[in-house]
Amino acid sequence: MATVSQPPQTPPAQPPPPPGTTVPQTSPQLVPSRQPLPLSASQEGQVREIYHKRVRNKCAEEVRLFAACATNRTFTAPFYCRAERRQMNACMLQYANQAEQDAAREEWFATRDLRR
Repeated sequence: MATVSQPPQTPPAQPPPPPGTTVPQTSPQLVPSRQPLPLSASQEGQVREIYHKRVRNKCAEEVRLFAACATNRTFTAPFYCRAERRQMNACMLQYANQAEQDAAREEWFATRDLRR
């Protein structure tokens, strides 16, 4: 008995578009990256330091009030200075967002040449 091999099956091709219509060409758009280089762990730490410094500077008055309240207090500071701590944390949470992190990263890249 002779065996007949069958040709491999291919998926059906899509029919051509009707005449007079154009098919939109999808090509990848080149978008500049907000993070042009992957950063090492120590560089990410430097970005976080810039981020925390920026947030603390925006809430400097609230931080100062909490620090003044907590001065010369040990274990009673969380209880005695609860209102100041909550006010300080609310201010910091207001500025703890992705936009602020992006600004810190851009600042790090802008000052990269100064650190070399």
